Amino acid sequence: MKTKHTTYMSKAWLAVGLLFVVAVLNYLDRSMITTMRVSVLKAIPMSEAQFGLLTSVFLWVYGLLSPIAGYIADRFDRKKVILLSLFIWSAVTWLTSMAQTFDQLLLTRVLMGVSEAFYVPAALAMISEHHGKTTRSLATGLHQAGLFAGQSLGFVGGMLAESHAWTTAFDWLGVFGMCYAVVLVLLLSNPPKSPSPQGSSEPIHLGKGLAGMFRQVSFRRALTYWSLMGIVSWLVVGWLPTYYQERFALSQTQAGLFATAYLYPLSFAGVIAGGFIADRWSKRHARGRILLPVVGMLIGAPFVFGATVAPSVMVAAVLFSVYAFTRAFCDANMMPILCMIVDDRYRATAYGIFNLTSTVIGGLAIYAGGVLRDAKIDLSHIYQFAALTMLFCAWMLYRVRPVAKPLQENEDYDQ
Repeated sequence: MKTKHTTYMSKAWLAVGLLFVVAVLNYLDRSMITTMRVSVLKAIPMSEAQFGLLTSVFLWVYGLLSPIAGYIADRFDRKKVILLSLFIWSAVTWLTSMAQTFDQLLLTRVLMGVSEAFYVPAALAMISEHHGKTTRSLATGLHQAGLFAGQSLGFVGGMLAESHAWTTAFDWLGVFGMCYAVVLVLLLSNPPKSPSPQGSSEPIHLGKGLAGMFRQVSFRRALTYWSLMGIVSWLVVGWLPTYYQERFALSQTQAGLFATAYLYPLSFAGVIAGGFIADRWSKRHARGRILLPVVGMLIGAPFVFGATVAPSVMVAAVLFSVYAFTRAFCDANMMPILCMIVDDRYRATAYGIFNLTSTVIGGLAIYAGGVLRDAKIDLSHIYQFAALTMLFCAWMLYRVRPVAKPLQENEDYDQ
């Protein structure tokens, strides 16, 4: 006979499984256009700068709306926020296939940024409520693995563009996403024993919530850490193909393969391992979820630095792969860390703020990398700076301390 605890945990893990698929769609729908550049340019005349703007405008809108999206997820039913976000961005994905001019295509990217901004804060907040102290990091890591999977599957767009048309992937994925929203209506559930997402009768107030967050020293330190890690992540992702191509005299195809085929599978594995290890470490140490990303950055930093002096592309790829594996510990534990330092009623808002700073600063980092390259500064020096930044981030996160708070209503399932 199933116990109450077993039934609850079955629903909690079902939520993670359902949202894993949504996470894959979230990153695949947004990123696949970058893999079909030639096909898109043939169908819709535009400059290279305009093609780049299609991704930039998405990031700007996505980042700027993230705090508001997080507040909406804290204020209203998170299941409804997730459903609306998925259905709308899937509809926009389908509409993208109908674009015939650059302006129409740009508009769909703006709408994509608006609709997708509401998903991740709401999903991570829902998962953190479904899962208490014993499983929270692993559950978060599995969801984040879906984001990496979607990112690594971006090549599907280019493949379908070559074999069919650039619109094919947008057609298929858009329809699939809208149908999958119906599946979520039937199967996805909010955590029990909580009439509102925040589990509190006290009203949600954005101004008070923000003031409370920024009064916390640990929140400010965590925000600094996450923002600077955005610089590291975007520098690696944004310039790694160019680094391989120039340093090791590779073709564009070869450089792209080394920059993705080694990195993303290790990130996928690392985010799951990071969640699994953190859950177990936290049973023995109250700061286990904080300390594991610190260890990950301390391991990853010298490997990034070493990759800048690697004698061959294979050695560099292995070194960057170690970085990708340990860097993913941060992704698995960011929301669980926020649960330790932020008022439970504002955890989605907090993650939205982190999304904003990471995206904006990361985008600026990619641009700065281009400026430095124009100034004839080698990418090796830029990556060495990134490695040093990781050490500073590790020190900043190490100084974060949990804030004493009452247990959430579902925490009794962890006993």
